[in-house]
Amino acid sequence: MSLRYGLIGCGRISPNHLAAALDNGLEIVAICDIVPSMMEDKAAKLSLPDTVKRHTDYRAMLRMENLDLVAIATESGNHASIALDCIDAGCHLIIEKPIALSLDDADEIIRRARIKGVKVSACHQNRFNKAVIKLREAIEAGRFGKLLHGAAHIRWSRNEDYYRQAPWRGTWSQDGGALMNQCIHNIDLLRWMMGDEVETVVGMTDNLNHSYIEAEDLGLALVKFGNGSYGLIEGTTNVYPTNLEETLYIFGTHGTAKLGGKSVNIIEEWRFADGLDEPDHIKEQYREDPPSVYGFGHSPLYADVVAAIQNGREPAVDALDGRRALELVLAIYESASKGTKVNTPLKGISSPNFAGRFDR
Repeated sequence: MSLRYGLIGCGRISPNHLAAALDNGLEIVAICDIVPSMMEDKAAKLSLPDTVKRHTDYRAMLRMENLDLVAIATESGNHASIALDCIDAGCHLIIEKPIALSLDDADEIIRRARIKGVKVSACHQNRFNKAVIKLREAIEAGRFGKLLHGAAHIRWSRNEDYYRQAPWRGTWSQDGGALMNQCIHNIDLLRWMMGDEVETVVGMTDNLNHSYIEAEDLGLALVKFGNGSYGLIEGTTNVYPTNLEETLYIFGTHGTAKLGGKSVNIIEEWRFADGLDEPDHIKEQYREDPPSVYGFGHSPLYADVVAAIQNGREPAVDALDGRRALELVLAIYESASKGTKVNTPLKGISSPNFAGRFDR
């Protein structure tokens, strides 16, 4: 019996969610958006039947449709409140990144989901890229030896039209800047690959070229991880004239790897002392060429969530993973605003705390 599925938010990323739901045999029962034309546009693109209910009030959708699994793809600032309502309704969840804008809200999502016995997955779909999976396997097998440092570079471009299309973008109350919106996927990968535990963060942020948004268009950070390794983060939406690259480097005493492409979809360097595989073969075998930076990861992420629900286990990318990525972004914001290093774990920090940071 297929799971009854609903989508809340029919914006830019929603077709990837609907396609993933169809790929995995979910029964798409209902979609929701406060703008009806957004729903009709996505329904037409995905050839959804008229039997799929349309709602402009997600609470009414939750009351009426008896849903098993809900995906939240609204503006970031509403993720947490909608998620908590869905959890209270007994729905399993897939939440677009970031899982929330405040650590308190992320903690409440985790706490309440455990009480209600529902599964919550943070939509960090790049974890399911073939190249990323291969890299993770090498780390788990100890092929790198001692991890020394890693680096995440997100060198992208976002122009004024992008922000005008959805006025919540780049605001502290509903979003954050380049690190929170564009870079959080690669920040998640860096933290995951380097052992998850963060000790200290030193960050700098600025708004150099986007006077019409509130938050940063450039973020730089140095991270010390709990295992003694280090991380470098560079995130920007200032690259001229279009997206340049998203790369992830991992350096160890016995291995070096570099992932690149549109969104870490290809292996560009693969060097290991053990000689267990042939680098050119690995580069060819684990290469993907997606049409956009969203990649191909949504469908396997959905498959994992469905399996987690059916088998009573946690999703591969759970709510705690979403909190970890959020915490690292907020730690960079906190360090940059104070001009000093920040130790983790953090508590009580949220994106809206930094309102006015770049007011001129």
